Amino acid sequence: MQATRADLTAQVRATRASIEATNARINARTGRNLLFAVSVGLLLGGVVLASLVVEKQLFLLIGIALVAFTAYELATALRQAGRRVPRVGSVIAVVALVPITYYGRPDGQWLGLVGAMAFVALWRVVEQAVPARRTSARAVVGDIGSSVFLLAYVGLLGSFAVLLTAGDGGEWWTLAFLILVVCCDTGAYVAGLNFGKHPMAPTISPKKTWEGFAGAVVAAVLAGILLSLFMIQQEWWFGVVLGLVIVVTATLGDLAESLIKRDLGVKDISSWLPGHGGFLDRLDSVLPSAAVAYALFLIVTGASS
Repeated sequence: MQATRADLTAQVRATRASIEATNARINARTGRNLLFAVSVGLLLGGVVLASLVVEKQLFLLIGIALVAFTAYELATALRQAGRRVPRVGSVIAVVALVPITYYGRPDGQWLGLVGAMAFVALWRVVEQAVPARRTSARAVVGDIGSSVFLLAYVGLLGSFAVLLTAGDGGEWWTLAFLILVVCCDTGAYVAGLNFGKHPMAPTISPKKTWEGFAGAVVAAVLAGILLSLFMIQQEWWFGVVLGLVIVVTATLGDLAESLIKRDLGVKDISSWLPGHGGFLDRLDSVLPSAAVAYALFLIVTGASS
């Protein structure tokens, strides 16, 4: 009896050691804590899923929180790189853009964006009047340019998800494209981890491989067909198109954010999300995909823009 118990204890310890060793190897290859990453991802995904299924206005609140954190962390990263981007002003601008877009639809989106850009530009000019914060006129122009980039990247692209959700049945399209982005990331991760040998863009994102991209394509097409048939009520071939389009935008979004981080000299935009980096590190694939998903929604449904 004692021998059996001792054998069982030894087996449990050996299994635990094997799991820990495997997890350590995966963490070393991916550069992140997989357990934390999965846990945080599931939590965020669950919150977004619940908001879309239960009430559109709840998704609106989630969207406001996401763009606020994302704008703040990107503004902070830009400031650390020498650009005096107004953090508070940027957050106020992108937060205001969400409800303006939701209730004003496309007209509200563009008017809100122009107003947001004017607001942060004025904020920076007012800061220039403070002697302790005064810089050269050339630096101010560069700061305003960086602020406009932030608003276009986070605010404008993010507002397309708001427009999509606001449409008739748009919440299901939003859910579908978000699931597709997750499938792209998962397919690329699994394929790249097991088969990745040929770097896609070594100077921008060394860990991204063509094998991983192939895995993303397979996952996105399969998921696209299922989502097209059972969630957004379209033909199977549209699911193929949707999957291929999203895998391209998601990949380009990921590479674009990697290029931004390389230019800023940082590994992650922030460290607020354990195992993921920052909010922008999770939304890099979502932001450009939202614009394309909205365009396809307009084309397929014939909804008024």
